[in-house]
Amino acid sequence: MKGFEFNINNQATHVVIERGALADVGQLIQGEAGLANVVRVALVSDDRVASLYSASAVRSLEQAGFEVELMVFPAGEASKTLTTAETLFQTLADKHFDRSGLVVALGGGVVSDLVGFVAATFKRGMRFVIISTTLESDIDACLGGKTAINLPAGKNLVGAFHQPAIICVDPNCLATLDARDVRAGLAESVKHALIASAEFLIWHEQHIDELLGVDADVMETLIERNLKIKADIVARDPFERGGDRMLLNLGHTLGHAIESQCDYALRHGECVSLGLLGACRLSHTLGLLDIEVVERIETLLRHLQLPTTLPEALDPDKIAASIRNDKKISDGKLSFVLLRDVGDPVISQEVTPDDYLQAYRSLLG
Repeated sequence: MKGFEFNINNQATHVVIERGALADVGQLIQGEAGLANVVRVALVSDDRVASLYSASAVRSLEQAGFEVELMVFPAGEASKTLTTAETLFQTLADKHFDRSGLVVALGGGVVSDLVGFVAATFKRGMRFVIISTTLESDIDACLGGKTAINLPAGKNLVGAFHQPAIICVDPNCLATLDARDVRAGLAESVKHALIASAEFLIWHEQHIDELLGVDADVMETLIERNLKIKADIVARDPFERGGDRMLLNLGHTLGHAIESQCDYALRHGECVSLGLLGACRLSHTLGLLDIEVVERIETLLRHLQLPTTLPEALDPDKIAASIRNDKKISDGKLSFVLLRDVGDPVISQEVTPDDYLQAYRSLLG
């Protein structure tokens, strides 16, 4: 199978990117040396994904000899809460799972964030596997070990780092993905290109029709290139302690504030698109980025049918409050990722509230 392996603190994660891999997930787990003693599997998904793919996953796991318990919660960002986590904790306890068991997250970023958090904390940590089914997850959320739940004060404020043993990406799952969700996922890919590779940005500009048309070969290339970019960055700074990993937050400080304040009416990737453009415009205002580059990025986002203006204004005071609660604040200073050029990001702690509110206002139609 296609894929690669990367290590963090001597812990290996096996990444598999293969059409049809979902049907072979039982064999994948069975063949992983670090999971040799697993007998019981908690397969956790949301109700939307479970209706599409849980039967195939259960069948593959059972054929490989595992005892499977399927656990399902309502789909959507609104489920990424302590309440849902508590329900899953209690179910694992009621089913008498212990640390010899395995938690498998089947779904997109909400599922892997929430289920990974449960796996990281139940009985002080269970091994887990991610089966990714959405483009946002395929190219970003599935890799890196970040797990989290949301609070009313903001997105991803409670969480832990917990690396999966296996990441299984089956591009065939994109066939059932809504076109809006495909477009939203592409925002994370643009982000990776902006922070890591001018050539990859050109590749996006050259493959717009194939990306929007979910061409199988192009999507497989897209997924692999994104995950290798992210794996390289994560390996250099696995716990986001002021190093390169913070660069992955380009567009996310403002994007997360928009996402929480619109009550998740916009997709995560749509908010990232807005956050990317806001960060690029702010980079220009601060004298870092040429206006021609800002216009080029805005043009690409529009061609990918991603939002470049907010559909309706949000309360700027609440946007500011969300940013003040951002988890990237240290010693009272916010680390804000800016851009000097494509492939040349910079982390600044000099961005003021007036600066990021100006970036927010630039997104109003």
